[in-house]
Formats: sequence, structure tokens, C-alpha cells
Amino acid sequence: MKFIELKSRGGNYQVVASNVAFLREAENGQTTVGMVGGASLLVTGSTAEIAEILLKGATGTHYA
Repeated sequence: MKFIELKSRGGNYQVVASNVAFLREAENGQTTVGMVGGASLLVTGSTAEIAEILLKGATGTHYA
């Protein structure tokens, strides 16, 4: 399983890219990341920035 780090103001998250269901813009430059079968996460960055992180992480070579 490959984990990708997403930064948050309250602490960072490690997520599996294939478990991300949606991205939605939130307030103050943050994005809500919807997770399959779980609660949404609030992370820092625009939807475009988060999408880029997820895509790069999903195709990268780092595995946890």
C-alpha cells in the first residue's frame, strides 16, 4: 500500500491515493478531501495542488 502525505494545519495525514473519493475547495486556502468509507479531511492547499500531490504520489516510487 502506498501512502501519500497531505499537510494540515492541525497535523499531517498519510492517505492512500486510491481511497480519495473527491476534492472540494474549502475556506482559507484549504481543501476538503473526501475519503472512501471514512470522514473527510481538511488539508492545506488548493484543489489543483492537492490533485497534483496525489497524482505524483500515486505514480511515484516511494512505498510505505
